[in-house]
Amino acid sequence: MNILDTFLWGVLPYMVIVILIGGTIWRYKYDQFGWTTRSSQFYESKILKIASPLFHYGLVGVLGGHIVGLMIPASWTAALGITDEMYHAGALIMGIPFGLAVLFGLMVMVFRRRTNKSVFAATTISDKIMYVSLMAVIVFGIGVTIFSAMQGHHGHNYRADISPWFRSLFLFQPEVDLMRDIPFTFKMHILLAFALFALWPFTRLVHAFTAPIHYLFRPYIVYRSRGGEKVGRRRGWDPVGTSDNSSNLK
Repeated sequence: MNILDTFLWGVLPYMVIVILIGGTIWRYKYDQFGWTTRSSQFYESKILKIASPLFHYGLVGVLGGHIVGLMIPASWTAALGITDEMYHAGALIMGIPFGLAVLFGLMVMVFRRRTNKSVFAATTISDKIMYVSLMAVIVFGIGVTIFSAMQGHHGHNYRADISPWFRSLFLFQPEVDLMRDIPFTFKMHILLAFALFALWPFTRLVHAFTAPIHYLFRPYIVYRSRGGEKVGRRRGWDPVGTSDNSSNLK
């Protein structure tokens, strides 16, 4: 174990977590007006209606696959009767379509942003950095998945080293030695992911932390009457009585 390995796999992950959490808190406290996707649907919507669902739904599937692969030990799936061959086959069958959906959706969004003058004019430097970072992480992720699957039994088993290392971070006892001999492509995928998470709070990706839960509990919209008819009560709202007020003004 050398100094570089200790830094990359024992120190850098915690630095990224601090930047991610601290940057998000800072952004929420000092830049709430900028806490938005800065939607460009007003400028163009036809292409966005195709690209956005592909990207977002595909990303949910990709994140779900990473959570299962990194957080669930191999011994747990083995106890359920799932062999390594079954697990990797399932991960390939489900992971590749989700990954390709994310990649295709992102490529179409980049194409739309580059070819539409109005959308491109609303593109910031942080947007460009974000798109490049996302593209790099996704491409490397799909690449290592396909390459590992093509090697079959000789492919790298990330559940034997990367997954235990990842779980050890939560115990504040990072097992750095596990990361020493993993393939370069896997290391690059992880380091690019670190860079993306460090940039996350300072880009439009921060909107992912805001779930519109309050929409489920907001009161009904109150429509005021223009005529003399009475306004109905809904959820405790009192009638407005606009016609009565207008008559009093006369």
